[in-house]
This record gives sequence, C-alpha cells and structure tokens, in this order.
Amino acid sequence: MGDPKKSRKKYSRPLRPWEGERIKEENELKRKYGLKNKKEIWKARTILKKYRGLARDRGALIRAGNEQARKESGELLKRLVKLGILVEGGQLNNILALNVENILSRRLQTLVYEKGLAHTSHQARQFITHGHISINGRKMSVPGYLVPVTDEANIDYVKRSPIADDAHSMRPKGDYAEARKIKEEKKKDRIAKMDTRGRRGGRRR
Repeated sequence: MGDPKKSRKKYSRPLRPWEGERIKEENELKRKYGLKNKKEIWKARTILKKYRGLARDRGALIRAGNEQARKESGELLKRLVKLGILVEGGQLNNILALNVENILSRRLQTLVYEKGLAHTSHQARQFITHGHISINGRKMSVPGYLVPVTDEANIDYVKRSPIADDAHSMRPKGDYAEARKIKEEKKKDRIAKMDTRGRRGGRRR
C-alpha cells in the first residue's frame, strides 16, 4: 500500500527564536487563553497570515479590474464573517487589520470559558479533550476548533457526561459567566483608577 502520506506542518516557527518582545507577547497570550504551548499561537498566526495574503492578492487583482478576484474576495469575507473573525460589512482592508487575538478568541476552548461552562480556560481545555463538550449535540474534542457564529449558541455539555448534571462539583454554579464578567469589569475600573491616581500624584520616591 506504500508509505502513509506525511502530514504537513500547520504552522511556521518564528524566524528569530530569541526576540524578547515577541516571547513576552506569546507568554501573555498563552496565559490569557490557557494554551498548551506556543505552537497554538503559531498556528493562529499562520491562519491569519493566510487570510491576509489572500486579501492582499485579491485586492491587487480587483484594482487591476479582475472580476473573478472580486467574487473570490466576497467569498473570503463571507467565510470570515461566518467564523466571527470579521464583522458584517467588513472589507478587505479590515482583514489586513486583524491580529492573532481575533483568531484565538474564536477557538472552542475560549468560547467554552466565556460561556461560563468552565471556571478557567485551562479547565475548559480539559473538559474538551476529555470529551465533555458538544456542539449541536455532537461531541468535540479539539480545543483549537474555530467555531462558526451560528454554532456558538449551541455549545454545551455532552448529555451523557457526568458534568451535565447541575450538581456536579466541577461545574460552575449559577450564571457564572455573567458574574465573572462583572468581576472583570470591576477589576479594570480599579486598575484604571490606580493609573489615574499615579499620573496625578506623580512618581513616588
């Protein structure tokens, strides 16, 4: 039957591995989104790079009067709107303005946490990989799956999962997502007030 097909890498490594600013940014993203490793950031950047490249190419062809490129750009915009990466009515220039967080925020792991189905983003990843999360009743075990907007409301626990029981100890109680949102807003306001006081009072010695 021959050798099995060798799978290609879904990401490209940074050309300069020891850039301090990039490493700091990646560490913050890894912590914020509960990622397993930096490869997941590199995958998101590769996806973003692909979409930006398509937008640049189609934009150049449209300026040259290519009607096929105009149709393809419309399909590209529809796809990104469907994935929630781009807002309705966006243009090719808006694709060029996207950043890696626009991709990371659409991952299943992120949305499970934001919907209040898990206490932390790390717990959200655990629930997904252990087979406790479903979309439209279908079990999903890939934390990095980009969820379409139409499926976002249908993210839930697998019906046969023990975590589907309201009394399960690992499950967030009540409207956890709303309570966390209020807590985060209060924290941001507190930090903003501290920054304002620091600017008014000047540097302490």
